[in-house]
Amino acid sequence: MAAGDGEEGEVAGRGLTAERSRVASASDVGYLEGVIPIIVDLPMVLGHEATGTVEEVGEGVTDFKVGDEVAQAVKATDAPGVSRDGGYGEYVIGNVEMLVHKPAGVSRSQASAATDAGVTSYSGVVVHGGIKKGMRVGILGLGGLGMTGARIAVAQGAEVIGIEPREQVWEAAKERGVSRVVKDVSELAGEDLDVVVDFAGFGETTVKAIDAVKFGGTVVLVGMGKLEFEFSSFDFITRAINLQGSTTIGRREDLEAVLKMIADGDLVIESSDIAFDEIPDGIDRLAKGEVSGRLVARYDS
Repeated sequence: MAAGDGEEGEVAGRGLTAERSRVASASDVGYLEGVIPIIVDLPMVLGHEATGTVEEVGEGVTDFKVGDEVAQAVKATDAPGVSRDGGYGEYVIGNVEMLVHKPAGVSRSQASAATDAGVTSYSGVVVHGGIKKGMRVGILGLGGLGMTGARIAVAQGAEVIGIEPREQVWEAAKERGVSRVVKDVSELAGEDLDVVVDFAGFGETTVKAIDAVKFGGTVVLVGMGKLEFEFSSFDFITRAINLQGSTTIGRREDLEAVLKMIADGDLVIESSDIAFDEIPDGIDRLAKGEVSGRLVARYDS
């Protein structure tokens, strides 16, 4: 990972020598299949969740030096593998304004997964959901992001109820501190939850979540299972429900918060390591829905 003060806040320099990690993610599948638009001219190297070692810094950089282990916060318009060549390449250019030091006690695999997957969950739960101690919270969809989000909500001191039709993951959710799990969010209608975070986003999940929150409660939409849906405005208006969209916004403090939770032992993001030459097979497995958690490609020099 390089750090510097080049044009438009970009990093001047190159980096990521020694051991390197990049996450192979479902977003990469979306780029390859044309579901998620690419904002720069092709060709481009994918891989937007990267950690590594600083090899070179730009002029005027004082917060980072050669040899530092770092990770970069990401957002939709500024990230490796999104707005510039990414982590599947030999070097990565990063934005010094979003660069953070990797804590010594956090592995490369966990740090890579934290940069987007961890921060996406954190953003839905803390940044946009405002979840804090004493709240009653529903986490809708206990896949990789939802399970991470559930654990983050528990760590904030909330009572967490999971919503997930796949019973085989219920025990894992309870091991992470979830108090109980139901199959459908409609089972929580009238329970007056403070917040429901929808990591599924299939339209009807969001609509049903409105009935589960209290007057003035909040439904946070993270998942994009369905990109368009209709809902009745009556309950939305008469019960003063807040519907909040959520995505990562590239703040280093959010990534630092997730990394601290990992370093403190409060959070483990489910992941498995693969080698560089296994990336194509890994992306194929992601496309087929055969991956649980994140795949982390580790480059050892």
